[in-house]
Amino acid sequence: MDKTWLNFYDPRVNPDIDLSKYNSLLDILEQSIEKYGDSTAFINMGHAITFNELDTLSKKFASYLQQSGLKKGDAVAIMMPNLIQYPVAMFGVLRAGMVVVNVNPLYTARELKHQLNDSKAKAIVIVENFACTLAEVIDDVGIEQILLTSLGDMLPVPKRWIVNAVVKHVKKMVPAYSLPSAKSFKSSVSSGVESQYERPDMTLDDIAFLQYTGGTTGVSKGAMLTHKNMCANLEQVSQILETCLEPQQDFVVTALPLYHIFALTANCLTFMKYGCPNLLITNPRDMPAFVNELSKYPFTVLPGVNTLFNGLLNTPGFAELDFSKFKFGLGGGMAVQRPVAEKWQEVTGTVLLEGYGLTECSPVVTVNPPQLEKYKGSIGMPVPSTDVKLLDEEGNEVALGEAGELWVKGPQVMAGYLNRPEATAEIIKDGWLATGDIAKVDEQGYFYIVDRKKDMILVSGFNVFPNEIEEVAAMHEDVLEAAAIGVPHNVSGEVVKLFIVSKSGNLTEEMVITHCKQHLTGYKVPKHVEFKDELPKTNVGKILRRELRD
Repeated sequence: MDKTWLNFYDPRVNPDIDLSKYNSLLDILEQSIEKYGDSTAFINMGHAITFNELDTLSKKFASYLQQSGLKKGDAVAIMMPNLIQYPVAMFGVLRAGMVVVNVNPLYTARELKHQLNDSKAKAIVIVENFACTLAEVIDDVGIEQILLTSLGDMLPVPKRWIVNAVVKHVKKMVPAYSLPSAKSFKSSVSSGVESQYERPDMTLDDIAFLQYTGGTTGVSKGAMLTHKNMCANLEQVSQILETCLEPQQDFVVTALPLYHIFALTANCLTFMKYGCPNLLITNPRDMPAFVNELSKYPFTVLPGVNTLFNGLLNTPGFAELDFSKFKFGLGGGMAVQRPVAEKWQEVTGTVLLEGYGLTECSPVVTVNPPQLEKYKGSIGMPVPSTDVKLLDEEGNEVALGEAGELWVKGPQVMAGYLNRPEATAEIIKDGWLATGDIAKVDEQGYFYIVDRKKDMILVSGFNVFPNEIEEVAAMHEDVLEAAAIGVPHNVSGEVVKLFIVSKSGNLTEEMVITHCKQHLTGYKVPKHVEFKDELPKTNVGKILRRELRD
């Protein structure tokens, strides 16, 4: 697929990006600080910091790391939800010339041990709520420095004292732990001396992030994302969004965790580049509190996943919010379901744009243009400087309109998996990355994800894609969430089983099957329906079909 599609919707978009103006992410950060110094950078729990304050805090932390014995290229893990501490720590690590290892704070001890050992992390910044997990494995990993923070540490006094006291003593959210060598993250930032900070010589080939992926399909692997990968994807996304974004004026809501690649690039880095305020939501699962927080700010952009959008639409008070400044929601991470997208447009008056990406691509591969007037069910078109092709099982490109595996080539494709050359060779061939996703493309150049290759259900020789079944199920007014898998059958090989979360609790198997029969051909109709109180999800809200199969 060539790049002529770009001028299809906006002649201002350049089909290729120019990376010659950057040596690393540090250049982009420093340019934003210089241009937008007094503007708000991040807001959390009612407290805001400016770009100048972010500059001071991150530079002090970088200085502390450099003086602590760590060296350029060393890995530093960050394990926390969305707090102001995250950008301070993350930009501090990068400014010290070190590598950020993003860690899901909900990891088990086993998962944490694997990631710290695999990445050879020398230090970790961790919220004390999860310190008990680290304490279980600290003797089995190579961590030399532990920097602890409390949820309210970046808040002003007395709010800091109140939040930390309530979290620890009233809500009992900090399990007991023993980490005698741990130091305070807040103190480390305070003790860092700005004047002693030495800006490292960085190149685009230096690794910026180790993003771990593949944990739902096997051992978690560290995708090596270089400064080139991240700068490239930032430029690629910027080429699309700058047709509608206004520096300093737009306001992004970050409900997805910043340790996840989607929010890291689409929220944190992109809006940092434009000098825009970024509202960090620490606990988006508390939907009423989330909606209340949204009511306080003139938000314009809200990236999320299907389950997040669906959750908001079903939360009292969301429909009454002021959407007068709202430009669009941006969906990724999993398929956006048409009923959710249509309800979103009905409630907010704006389109829910869908994009597509994966950790190994930093992550954005395709996105819909902001000028889209209504939801198409498409993941959009490739971002600038990105080639894609769709291949069949024999490695031949498929015809227009036919489904094939999506392959990607571009400057955002990772350098490889850390210490796993065989795994890297399996997924990257001649610069092309095999995504494992099945897609098709229409005459206008819009791509559509059909499903994950490994999630495809085979019924009597026919391919059945779970996304289609789930979308049909979601059309029923009493279905909150749905997930489809294949289960063995002695005649047809597999049949469809559907897991449902009902809104009212009054839904029956017969009612679901009758509904599906109205919209699906016979072999696609679920043969089994199981009701659940909730469906298993990843940290960003992506439904885990694997756990349902297990």
